[in-house]
Amino acid sequence: MHTTLRSNLIIIKNRHDIEMMRRAGAVACDILGKMRAAALPGVTTGELDELARAELEKVGARGMSKNYPTYKPGEGFPGHTCISINEIVVHGIPGPRRLKEGDIVTLDLALKLDGYCSDTATTVPVGQISPRLQKLLDVTRHALDMAITHIRPGKRWSEIARLMQHHVEQHGFNMVREFVGHGIGREMHEEPKVPNFVTAEQLRADFTLRRGMTLAVEPMVVMGRREVELYPDGWTVYTVDHMPAAHFEHTIAVTDSGADILTDGRPSPQLAGEASKT
Repeated sequence: MHTTLRSNLIIIKNRHDIEMMRRAGAVACDILGKMRAAALPGVTTGELDELARAELEKVGARGMSKNYPTYKPGEGFPGHTCISINEIVVHGIPGPRRLKEGDIVTLDLALKLDGYCSDTATTVPVGQISPRLQKLLDVTRHALDMAITHIRPGKRWSEIARLMQHHVEQHGFNMVREFVGHGIGREMHEEPKVPNFVTAEQLRADFTLRRGMTLAVEPMVVMGRREVELYPDGWTVYTVDHMPAAHFEHTIAVTDSGADILTDGRPSPQLAGEASKT
C-alpha cells in the first residue's frame, strides 16, 4: 500500500508518488523543449501556447494555468501556459505579441497527469541577444543549479536561499521577492513556500529539508530594480523600471543522496542504475 505522510502540513511523498510526478515531469520537459525550439522571431506567444495545448491534449494532461485559480471556463488565467517577454517577470498571458530578434522569453508550464503535478520554466533567447542579457540568463540558471547542488535532508532551506540571493546580487542583479517557489504534488501549490532570498519574515517560516519533500524551486531575477507591478489584466507582472527578467524552475524531490530533478526528462536514478547492470 502506498501511504503519504504529513509533516507540519508539508506532504511527504513516497516512491510511488515521486515516480508518478516524474512521469508528469517528463511530459512537461518534452513540451517545454518543443516550445523552446519554436520560440523564433515572428512567432506569437499565442502560437506557442497553442502548441502546448495540443501536446497536452495528446497525452491526456491538463495545463494547470488554464482558468487558474477557479478552473471554471471563462474565469481565471486565460492561457494554458504563462509566456513572459523581456520586462514581464511572470504570468504573461499568451496572445498576439510577436517575438523579436534580441528578446528573451520565459516559458512556464505546469501540468497534471494522472493526478500528479509538475511545474517547470525556462528563459530562452530569441535569436541573438546581448552579452548582458546572456549573463542574466546564465546567472539565473546557475542560481537554480546552486540550489539543486545543496539540497539534502537536514539542511535548512534558508541556507540555500541565502546562497542563491548572494550569487545573484554579487553579479549585479536582483532577486524578485513578491514570488517564491512552493511545494508540489497532487496539487500544484502545496506547503511549504520556497523563497529564493532571506528576510526576517521568510526566516520565521523556515523549514528543514526531509526525504520525500517535493519542491518547485524557481528563482526570478531582474537586471534592474527588484520592484514589480501588475498590468490592469490582473495577471501580468512586470518590472517597474522595465528592465528584463529571467526565470528558471524545476520540480525536485529530496532524497537521501540529495536532489532528484523530476522535470529534466531523465529516468529514475534507481531505474537507470538497474538498467546499467543488465
